Amino acid sequence: MDENVDIQRTRRRRYSADFKTQAVNACMRPGISIAAVALHYRLNANLLRRWVSDRDELGAAAQARQAMTVSPAEFVPLQLPAPASVPAVQDIVIEVRRGAALVTVRWPGSAAADCASWLQGWLR
Repeated sequence: MDENVDIQRTRRRRYSADFKTQAVNACMRPGISIAAVALHYRLNANLLRRWVSDRDELGAAAQARQAMTVSPAEFVPLQLPAPASVPAVQDIVIEVRRGAALVTVRWPGSAAADCASWLQGWLR
């Protein structure tokens, strides 16, 4: 390499958020290419394309967050007809599978409250 050649390092340019927004908005107009906007603003077209992609991703993320919001569940009371006769209380059967193993727990239906307490403690 020639010792007399003076090599200058170029610094990265920093663009304000307003400038980026203005350039990206210009790309969003119908019939305007990103390359034409990049030439107008004296930018690299790949850099401008990245700014446009980043904006699209932020918009898609915002839409996804908005779609995922669930309104609080509302209680809807139901009127059930009175049973003609009280059916016999059956046993409560709980089956749990883990891999190939199957565990079955049978609880008398008359002790349903005890079963609920046991199950609640077991599931914690």
